[in-house]
Amino acid sequence: MSLPNPSDGWRSSSSRLLALYSSLFVAWSAILMGVMYFEVSGYLDNLAKHSLMQRQHLFSHFQGEQLEEALAASMTFDIRGIDAYGLFDAEQNYLGGALQQIPEGLPLDGKIHMLADCADSDDPTLPADSCDAVATQTRDGRWLVLLRDNGSLFAVTRIILHALFWGVSLTILPGIAGWHLLRRRPLRRIRAIQASAQAIVAGDLTRRLPLSNRRDELDMLAAIVNAMLERIERLMNEVKGVCDNIAHDLRTPLTRLRAQLYRMQQQAGEGSQEAAQLDLVLAEADTLMARFRGLLRISELEDRQRRSGFVELDPRQLLQELHEFYLPLAEDDQLNFALDMPPSLPPLNGDRALLFEALANLLSNSIKFTPPGGTVILRGINDGGHTRIEVHDSGPGIPESEREAVFQRFYRAEGGQPQGGFGLGLSIVAAIVSLHGFELEVGSSELGGAKLLLNCQQHLISPS
Repeated sequence: MSLPNPSDGWRSSSSRLLALYSSLFVAWSAILMGVMYFEVSGYLDNLAKHSLMQRQHLFSHFQGEQLEEALAASMTFDIRGIDAYGLFDAEQNYLGGALQQIPEGLPLDGKIHMLADCADSDDPTLPADSCDAVATQTRDGRWLVLLRDNGSLFAVTRIILHALFWGVSLTILPGIAGWHLLRRRPLRRIRAIQASAQAIVAGDLTRRLPLSNRRDELDMLAAIVNAMLERIERLMNEVKGVCDNIAHDLRTPLTRLRAQLYRMQQQAGEGSQEAAQLDLVLAEADTLMARFRGLLRISELEDRQRRSGFVELDPRQLLQELHEFYLPLAEDDQLNFALDMPPSLPPLNGDRALLFEALANLLSNSIKFTPPGGTVILRGINDGGHTRIEVHDSGPGIPESEREAVFQRFYRAEGGQPQGGFGLGLSIVAAIVSLHGFELEVGSSELGGAKLLLNCQQHLISPS
């Protein structure tokens, strides 16, 4: 059983919550800054119009030469290219000022209007962009046109807009950096928990989920799981101890019982009814003792300390030896037993005797359940730098509904198979595979029967 990888990037809940919070923070900041921009923009627009109205009101009190002197004096304080005026007679002929003609489209109503083009002129003293303009009639009947460039005050709004842009940018960048940094710690803790959980799934019930000093919700959950694991480990050890003790304690009396039965068989007359019955009793005693030996063998294989004796070995030699060992048995059963492997295979790290035992069990089952005239293939494959071993046969195969259960102790498939057995062979194989950190899969072969696949890429969890 493999655990899913911890979520990365946007898939983790902490990353999504942090990203959502950062997005909302940036969105509200942008809205706040946008409101500020429009408020300031409106305020400056009203300020420009109010200033123009004040100039109009001021000049409306002058006439004749006083008006011309006042206009000339105002130019001393006006900013070139921002404020301009034009003075015209009653027939709108030019009399003075930078503006030599009344802008097209400006109503002569004494009200402030916004013009898209202030004046069509090459004079640098005239506002070049959009502006506010007003045409008012003086007391002596002349027309006075006043202009004020919107860009003068709205340059401030552009400065504010740039400041808002950089403010939002500098808000987003720390937000992204903070999101990246804040999500790393929860992911590190999840990976640490996953590593411990994988060790527990692999059979190391002594492992516990790591706890931090923060005692947050994740630590509370880990503490609850650890309490459950302690209880489960205690119960498992009690059950395992009882089973092992029963198997160990009964082995000696069963051996004595079998010895007594064998003596009785030797003393009975050859061919007598007592001898035949004693043969049946001896066969049942042998089967019972084989079951106890199988249970003790599985208990021995579940001891993880055997990993300390692992060595590097050549899988080609192991497969060649298995083929030579089972070839006579396959020929006796009228089977075609083939070995298929490349010139070289990646080395394995493990216990050679245990791997031989596991593969021997797989081959023995394939040969036993394949009918005469069938085919069994032992295949070695270089799968991306690690070895994969497959056993194919043309037998009846293993139903998909039973492919997980066949590795359970004492499990035997229903259907009345004529071959004997008591359901511990594949359990021993599963224990050996788990000890090595390999993976064992059951599938369908191209030969029509079962395919037993041993993936020799190790997934051992280092002890804490």
